[in-house]
Amino acid sequence: MFPLNAVLFPGSTLGLRIFEARYLDMLRECARGDGVFGVCLIMEGNETGEPASPAAVGTLARIVDFDTMPDGLLGISVTGGARFRVQKSRIRNNGLVIGDVREWPDEPGVPVPVEFSLLPTILERLAEQAGLAWRNGPRERYDDASWVGFRLAELLPLGDLERQHLLELTDPMERLAALRDAVPRFQKP
Repeated sequence: MFPLNAVLFPGSTLGLRIFEARYLDMLRECARGDGVFGVCLIMEGNETGEPASPAAVGTLARIVDFDTMPDGLLGISVTGGARFRVQKSRIRNNGLVIGDVREWPDEPGVPVPVEFSLLPTILERLAEQAGLAWRNGPRERYDDASWVGFRLAELLPLGDLERQHLLELTDPMERLAALRDAVPRFQKP
C-alpha cells in the first residue's frame, strides 16, 4: 500500500515521485505482477520516514506511465480503479505497509437526478478552467451520478478528510447530496 496525503478516486489520475527504497521495491513487485497497488489517505504520520497509518478504505492504483523526472527521481502516473477496504495490514522490514484487502464492486450506473442537475454543469466549468483532458469526453459521462460525484470530489477544494468521506460513501446520491451542500462554500459572494 502507498499511504499518501491525498485521496485517489476511481477514474482519477495521479502523478507520484518515487524515491524511498520501500516504494521502489513495491514498484518492482508491481511490474512483475499486475501493475496495481493500493493508495490510502494517511490518517496518522507522514509520507516519508516511518510507516504512516493509512485509512481503512482506499483505491487500487494501476500504473499507466513511468518517466525520469528532471531531478533524476522516478515518476509514475497511476489511474484509480476499484475501491477497497483493508481487512488486515502488516509492515515489512523495509517499512512497506502490506494489506489484505476486499475490493468493492463498482457502483451501478445511475443517472444524475434533477435535484442535482447543477452539479454536472459545475463540473464542466471546473474541467474547462483546469484544461483537463477528459473535459470533452463522452457527454453521457456527465449524466452518470458516480462519475460526476468522483470528479467533483477530486476537483473541488475540499479537505482530505472530506474527500476520504466521499470516497467511502457507497451511495452515489448521498455523495452528490454532500457535494451539493459543499458547493456554496466555494462560491464568491
